[in-house]
Amino acid sequence: MLNSQQVISKSYKELSKAELYAILSLRIQVFCVEQNCPYQDIDFQDQKSQHVFIQKDQYLCAYARIIPDENHVFHIGRVVVDKKFRGDKLATLIMKNCINYCQNQHPNSCIEISAQSYLNAFYQALGFKSTGKYYQEDDIPHEQMQLISV
Repeated sequence: MLNSQQVISKSYKELSKAELYAILSLRIQVFCVEQNCPYQDIDFQDQKSQHVFIQKDQYLCAYARIIPDENHVFHIGRVVVDKKFRGDKLATLIMKNCINYCQNQHPNSCIEISAQSYLNAFYQALGFKSTGKYYQEDDIPHEQMQLISV
């Protein structure tokens, strides 16, 4: 299990070429190849995103990005864990760091996610609640969720 000191957060401009390459590689490996979804992962949102990732010995284990909008709504997405590290609670660690980042940037801001529906219980355990908006994205059931402050 990795600890929070190995969670890295960088803007697009701060990412090295090697880090960006590893991020895009992991996203394509899981979202396009493993989940068999041919879609345009490179969507021109990375340039305005905060990139949160976990490395172990220079190997990218987990990743998420945070996209802020002009209304101080944060959108956490592309949450992914390399298959070799699933079960190590890295998704929880990444999400908690993303939530902390958003709340530190703008306390009481809205945090939204577009969750694959089968992960509903995982996100609920982190404080997210479904907005009731369900949809198919790349033939995978999704739902919009928002963090409910407690």
